[in-house]
Amino acid sequence: MKRNLFTRMAGLGLAAIAGFAPLLAPAMASAQELMAHQAKLELDGAGTAWILTSTALVLLMTIPGLALFYGGMVRRKNVIATVAQSFAITCLVTVVWMAISYGMAFGVNPDPNINKFVGSFQVLFLNGVGIDTAYSAAKGLPEFLWITYQLTFAIITPALIAGAFAERMKFSGMLLFMTLWSILVYAPIAHMVWGGGWLGTLGVLDFAGGTVVHINAGVAGLVCALFMGKRKGYGSENMAPHNLVLTMIGASLLWVGWFGFNAGSEWAADGLASAAMLNTQVATAGAALAWMLVEWVERKKPGMLGLASGAVAGLVAVTPAAGFVTPQGALIIGLIAGAGCYAGAVWVKKIFKYDDSLDAFGVHGIGGIIGALLTGVLVSTSINSGAAATAAAADRMHALITQATGIGVTIVYTAVVTFVILLICKFTTGVKVSEEAEVEGLDAALHGEALHE
Repeated sequence: MKRNLFTRMAGLGLAAIAGFAPLLAPAMASAQELMAHQAKLELDGAGTAWILTSTALVLLMTIPGLALFYGGMVRRKNVIATVAQSFAITCLVTVVWMAISYGMAFGVNPDPNINKFVGSFQVLFLNGVGIDTAYSAAKGLPEFLWITYQLTFAIITPALIAGAFAERMKFSGMLLFMTLWSILVYAPIAHMVWGGGWLGTLGVLDFAGGTVVHINAGVAGLVCALFMGKRKGYGSENMAPHNLVLTMIGASLLWVGWFGFNAGSEWAADGLASAAMLNTQVATAGAALAWMLVEWVERKKPGMLGLASGAVAGLVAVTPAAGFVTPQGALIIGLIAGAGCYAGAVWVKKIFKYDDSLDAFGVHGIGGIIGALLTGVLVSTSINSGAAATAAAADRMHALITQATGIGVTIVYTAVVTFVILLICKFTTGVKVSEEAEVEGLDAALHGEALHE
């Protein structure tokens, strides 16, 4: 009897594998016919080695970097729930990216009018990707590596949003929200800017994600914060960070990982990647010092949280500009972003009285906008002589208008679709935890776990 049961189960398993074979076989074999987004691989060994390293660095930014950065800033009773969000998003978005989002972001839709906004649905579960294919804009890199590298961007973008609704979102609601947001918001914006869509064709400059990642995540975070309302006791209870050492470690890991984020976005190991790396370092240091000085003047004391927040603001602002500006331009961007994001995270939030828990909009939204605009102003052909950079440098006013257009489209699209997704979540899984769960803490209420000494 047991043998018959085992035989039947084995038969069902083989049948299931056979059913998936048409999907799996093209992904594991050399592609016979290239898709519109593909090219024949012309392997660049040095570039491949660098992007393999960059991919690991960018993943490091989310786990454990962002997890620790956010985890240190929440109250003790919400630490596990906060770091679990980053970890769960990493797992969730990986599967979503493989299943559908990669093709939507970087595939080519056969209808040119649709392709302005979204890519192809022919690459489901990476159908047609092989070891000898490359993405058409990066022929020296294996497409599998290109997919993985871009996946790390798709992971950290929704993870950043979690800072806006920290300490009050249901875990089930968060999972549904992030699934829908990755498909309906991140993939189309990535396609419009990077994947051959109309914003990239228009000439929007975004070297590593100022628009695609930071403005996108920051605006979504603001919509989430407004939609969900304030945390219980916000403005009257002490909600100070429970462990700034964790936050400092997280910010440091973000800083180191960001070299893969920015310098890796050259997709090669060359002089431009080196310039992007130096620009990242300079802007980050300048922004951290600027935030610290403004805070020192206002609060009479410089804080570790301010230094960490300022550094992240600089990282954010230089992201779109890293491969387009000189180190002098990067320093200007950093100094302006440090002061500007302090204003957004502290003064603007006080004036409008919204609860952006960990300043997702104040740092990423405002920092992304500052960086995107200044990219159009400070672009230099001495660093980047590509067609888009040359055109922008020749007519900076037009470049500024183009950058503002990219910002505006991203803000409107992201805000509207994020709001719709939140409505879907509200009437299905629910969005906000109960007041009792907030008081108890999300670690115990949602996960049945607690942080012990």
